[in-house]
This record gives sequence, C-alpha cells and structure tokens, in this order.
Amino acid sequence: MVKTILTLIVFLQMSYAQKFLVSDGQFHLNGKPFRIFSGEMHYTRIPQAYWRDRMLKAKSMGLNTICTYVFWNVHEPTRGEFTFEGNLDIRKFIQTAQETGLYVLLRPGPYVCSEWDFGGLPAWLLKDPEMKIRCLYPQYWEPAKRYLERLGRELQGLSIENGGPIIAVQVENEYGSYGNDKEYLRQLRNTLRHSGFDCLLYTSDGPNRTMLEAGTLEDVLPTVNFSSDPEGQFKHLEQFRQNIPHMIGEFWSGWFTQWGHEKWGGQDLKKQREDVRWMLENGKSINFYMFHGGTNFGFTAGANWYNGRYWADITSYDYGAPVTEDGRPTEAFFAFRDLLKQHQPPGTALPNLPAPVKRIAVSDIRLTKRAGLFENLPGPVTSVQPRPMEAYGQNFGFILYRTTITGSGGKLKITALNDYAQIFVDGKLIGSMDRRFGQDTITVPSGAAEKRVLDILVENLGRINFSAYMIDRKGITERVTLDWITLMDWEVYNLPMEPNDMKQLRFSGGRTTEGPMFFKGTFRLGERGDTFLDMRKWRKGVVWVNGHNLGRYWKAAGPQYDLYLPGAWLKEGENEIVVFDLELADPAPLKSDSERRRGRD
Repeated sequence: MVKTILTLIVFLQMSYAQKFLVSDGQFHLNGKPFRIFSGEMHYTRIPQAYWRDRMLKAKSMGLNTICTYVFWNVHEPTRGEFTFEGNLDIRKFIQTAQETGLYVLLRPGPYVCSEWDFGGLPAWLLKDPEMKIRCLYPQYWEPAKRYLERLGRELQGLSIENGGPIIAVQVENEYGSYGNDKEYLRQLRNTLRHSGFDCLLYTSDGPNRTMLEAGTLEDVLPTVNFSSDPEGQFKHLEQFRQNIPHMIGEFWSGWFTQWGHEKWGGQDLKKQREDVRWMLENGKSINFYMFHGGTNFGFTAGANWYNGRYWADITSYDYGAPVTEDGRPTEAFFAFRDLLKQHQPPGTALPNLPAPVKRIAVSDIRLTKRAGLFENLPGPVTSVQPRPMEAYGQNFGFILYRTTITGSGGKLKITALNDYAQIFVDGKLIGSMDRRFGQDTITVPSGAAEKRVLDILVENLGRINFSAYMIDRKGITERVTLDWITLMDWEVYNLPMEPNDMKQLRFSGGRTTEGPMFFKGTFRLGERGDTFLDMRKWRKGVVWVNGHNLGRYWKAAGPQYDLYLPGAWLKEGENEIVVFDLELADPAPLKSDSERRRGRD
C-alpha cells in the first residue's frame, strides 16, 4: 500500500505543469538543480506488453529518465498515411513512462541512425531519382516537415510545461557527422516549436569541434556522444561552449553486431565503470545508449558502409546493454546501479527489480506444410530494364526479376546488386551473389532450349543508416548483362512479405516445386513465456510466429543463431509458425530454449 501511494504521489507531481530549463550552467527542474540519469530504449524494439517492465528496471537501476527515438519510416510507411497503433503507439509509451515516474528525452529525427533501416527515413523518399536527404531539398524537406507536424499533434500536451514527462527534444541527430546546413537545422528547430514541442531543445554530436560547429545551433543546448575518456571529451565541449550543463547524449554502453562478425558487440565493463564513476562524481548528466536494446523485428535492421564494404546488422539489438534483449539485468546493470544509487536525491531508495518474465523451452516443433515461392508469386509488373524496389513502391523484403535468355549461356553481371541474390535458370539454382563481398558476376551454363527463364531473387538486407552512402536503393539498381549484352523486357514481382501477403500463401503437404520455400506448422503451449528459437539446423531466411515477423536468421554468416520469441506474442493453446528459407530443401524440426545460444553448433 505504501509503495502504491508513493508511486501515485510521483505521478501526480509529474502530471502538473512544471519547468525544466538551463540556468547558471545547470539543468533546473522547478527551480532546483537536476541531473539527467537516462537510459535509451525504443518502443519499436520492445513488445508493447513489456514496456512497463523495462521502465521499472530503468527505475531500479537508478535512472530518472528514458530516451527514445521516433522512427518516421514505421509511422508513415506509405506517403501521407500515418499509423500510431499497437507497438507504434508512441503516446502510450510516453504516458507509461510518466506512470512509472520517469521523464522522457524525445529524439524525433527526422533522421535517427540507430542501426535502423535508412536511419528511420521512409524508403519511399528514394522513389525520387534525385533525392537529397537531411537538407532543404523540397522533396525531402516538405514530407519531413509534415511528419514532425503530425507527430506534434500525436504527442500534444506531453511536454513538461503541459504536465507531461517530456523534458527535452533533440534537433536532428548527429548532424555534424553528415552535413553543415545551418538553415536546415534552424527550420527543424522552428518546426519543432510550431508543432508544440515547447520544452528544452538540444543537439547530439561527436565531441569534435568540427562536428559540433556543423551540428549545433546557437540557441540549442549541445551534448556529446562517446564511449570512453569522459574527462577529455567534455573538455572539447567546454572549449566549444561555456556555462552550459554537461551531458553525454549517448554513452555507448555496448555496441551493435553485424552479419559475418564472430563476436557480439560489447564494451569493457571495468573501464566503463570507471568512466561512469568519473561522470557522476563530476556533475555530468548521462544517457546510457543503450539501457535496453531490444530487437530489430521484421525487416527493420539497418546497415553500414565502412572500409569499402557493406555490412548488414543482425536481427538482435542486444547491444551488450545493461538489460539484455529479452529483458534480463546483466553484470553491467548492477555495476551501474551501485554507482547511481550514490547520487540520488537525499532519502531516495532505489526500487527493487520487478518479478522476472516467465521463460519456457519448446521442443519438436514440426513444420509439415509447405508453399513454394515460385508457386505463390503475385502479379508481375513489366519493366524494360530492372529498377530498384523503391521505384515499384516497395519498402522491404524480397523482389524477383524475371526475363528470358538464349541457350548459349555466358557471363552474367548485375550492376549494381543490393544486397543478396539467388540466380535461377528454368527454376534451377545456379548460384548466389553477396554484396558484402562485392560479388556481381556468375557464369550461366549453356542449355539445349532456345529460350530459358532467368530469375534473380534479391533480398534487401537493410539500408545504410549512417555516413555519406545512405542513398541505398534496393534490388537491381542499374542493369543486368549477359556477355556484355544488356538484358531487356523483364517481369518484376514485388515480395514485401507483409501480413496480408502471408495470408495469401497456398500451403500443401508435399514439395511440388524447386526454389525457396515457406514451411508452416503449429505447436501447442500450456503456458506462455519468453524463449529463443534455435535456427542452427536452418540456413537463411525469416520467421513468423502468430503473424509477428521475428526477423532474419543466417547460419553461414552468424554470429546470431537464434531468434528472440517474446512470450507476449504466444498463446496458451495452438500457435502458428511460418519459416521462409532460401536454401533448405526439407524442414528440420524446430525447438526453442529459454537461454540464448551463442554457438553455431
């Protein structure tokens, strides 16, 4: 009862209009000095049923604030059509934070990076062949402005001045690592103000003077992002602007992981502990990025370009964070908690952790029905030459290009392939190409038939979310040649594999075709709980459970060999599972474990 009353008091205090501002080089909340102890967690990467659980864990670690990006591309998947329902109910996410006694830092973009497809920008922008992003190019700026205005209406009344929990809103995101268009930043600032975000505005950039000069505005608070050496990094901020509160906008408590890397992302906890200690003892404010990483469900994972290569991110966004992908506190959680509890307001006792989420294991899930991809194609679009999927109005998934060739065979070259392709001749797989390794050529064997069907199935592995290479259209982006002759007259099949597409699949009990295959089965549960699907006997593909896209698996690449399956998406009784595998001829029985498996075998 006492605990309930205290929670109610905190909620009522936060519900009244308050003031959060910068004064005398410090943050002040209602006239009193205040330090932000924040943790990053993203509503899209956490099942809605677990939002409160993760927030209570943030409180237990000693945080008073959570921070989240807002992902434009999931809220406006089709130009002009917005959605804020279910797991995209950002208003409910923020209200839940307030109910648990947490303030909110909001990072609405429009660009957010975050190892998220196209940095959160909608793929339909790329239908414009001249697209220029993160600037005042009209075909970018006008929809970006409209999105921010729509978000402002959705979150009306949730800033702290109106009794809500949002204490500050970020202008763009690490803009100093990309461009130097100050007028663009000023227009963003003005749009945020006009859209109702009347709280403190801030920017977030690398602690480099060049980045700070390019990415900040004179009347907006600058913060800096880094993973180590806080004393040195904050000196750069002090030299850039004096008499401001010092905050690390992103303290990288871990790191992301990419396909083909043998190790999961992480940091040196001993070193991190000392860095956090120094910041707390020297009056700094902190945002842990990430406090809880969660999962890149569906096709949302992004990619990067460095060292001349494309690198796609894995499905898990565990990040080596203090709270794991499936919500468990780690050694880092307790190390940071021990430090943070020493810097709470007088008389504050940190709450206990909430009860653990139930965990289960499931054995012998058999997938007895199948549906061949080539037998379940939608109607085609004709195209003189292949075009990227964005030109056909497609955002994610796969795309199939089909034409006819002669029987002589030869050297087939794809210019330029994004990202992974399987090549078939008359339904028989002759090989694959992988952008990660710069592969773009394959030999087509000769055949007796005068005309043969050439199929090129291309998978979008995620758009680049950072750097100058973000204009990253998917599919075949230029042309296909056979012995230097450009191939013409194509049929194009869009395969976004969205929920409605999955409902149209025609399953049967036996294999009737070659090529990639959908496998379906059911399994019964007496109780629900979190689990990890063990995909080590499968090869490369995507998994859906009860209509929820859990994301990609890829055995040959690793290091992820399982997929997180939230208990909140399971049912007592019968559950349906569908697996799309590019390579497997016959389905292996599936099982799940309550623990994540780190090994291939």
